[in-house]
Amino acid sequence: MTTATLIDPSLDTAALFDLPRDAKDCRIVVAMSGGVDSSVVAALAATTGAEVIGITLQLYDYGAATGRKGACCAGDDISDARAVCDRLGIAHYVFDHESAFREDVVEQFADDYLAGRTPVPCIRCNMGPKFTDLLRMAKELNADCLATGHYVRRVMGTAGAELGQPLLYRAVDPARDQSYFLYATTDAQLDYIRYPLGGLPKAQVRELAEQAGLRNADKPDSQDICFVPDGDYAKIVRSMRPEGGEPGAIVHAQTGEELGTHKGVIHYTVGQRRGLEIGGLAEPLYVVGIDAAKAHVLVGPKRMLAVSAAHIIETNRIGPLPDEPLTAKVRSLSKPVPIILDGPLGDNQRTIIRFAEPEYGVAPGQAAVIYAGERVVGGGWIDSTEA
Repeated sequence: MTTATLIDPSLDTAALFDLPRDAKDCRIVVAMSGGVDSSVVAALAATTGAEVIGITLQLYDYGAATGRKGACCAGDDISDARAVCDRLGIAHYVFDHESAFREDVVEQFADDYLAGRTPVPCIRCNMGPKFTDLLRMAKELNADCLATGHYVRRVMGTAGAELGQPLLYRAVDPARDQSYFLYATTDAQLDYIRYPLGGLPKAQVRELAEQAGLRNADKPDSQDICFVPDGDYAKIVRSMRPEGGEPGAIVHAQTGEELGTHKGVIHYTVGQRRGLEIGGLAEPLYVVGIDAAKAHVLVGPKRMLAVSAAHIIETNRIGPLPDEPLTAKVRSLSKPVPIILDGPLGDNQRTIIRFAEPEYGVAPGQAAVIYAGERVVGGGWIDSTEA
């Protein structure tokens, strides 16, 4: 039985890949992590009639992580990707990117924590190995597009300055939307990359995997930080930057009073309340800042977490800047809040986003992602904030 007879016939799979000509004359490269999402993308691509090639980047091989359920791009995941390609009858290639991943993502992750910032390694990975390198490989293979299993939508603009230009939109399934992690996608990349799952709910994707007989149909979703085997990110950072585990003072940000001792700045992020182990106080205290140079964890009442603006750097803009109200997400799980953009956006420039209402827990090192309704306008890294 062919793959085409196993996939829901009501799906217009050719339209999902927006191919430039007849599918039988096209080649699609699929980025395959070994998870169910990218595997379903490969199955959908195979039904179009195009030639399909699966590519997996081996990003790390950190002992227990290689066999952990919910990991990504290592060990068992590569085996799963290969098995899916065998099932679909398509080619599969694995490229060793451990050294590049370690340097561009893991080392930066450790350095950010050491400097008192709160990193987002998934964005670093998308900006580096996942898109830059995969896109280059796909073009070297003369592919017509690179397809991934991310939950976002690529939509062609229909009017004005957006006419005929691919734009990035949030996924239809809000619980699966990954647009926060893809704000750094460039216009040139978006012209070439396809996101076939952006209009589908996760439940339907798993049903498609079962229909196609994929062995990873019930595989758990990958974790946010794939290279941390047991969720103990501080252990990873400490192994690479031992100085981050050195104790220091917990200091009240307003009074300068030393309230206790911490076990290393790498254990704390802005907005954190638990784990401070300081008692006998009139009101709850939160981490409001980290002075990495002095190894001080700065704490204060919740009101000190409120900020009016965030300065963002290395900004990217996707498509033209719309003439409509903007919102921003300053954490992956937060809701977009109204903002005013004070400065240019894009071309790696610095800009300021000003919040309509005080925003809490805005941490340097995180990303600020800007939206116009459901459309992703762009964003950048949070460098500093204004109280």
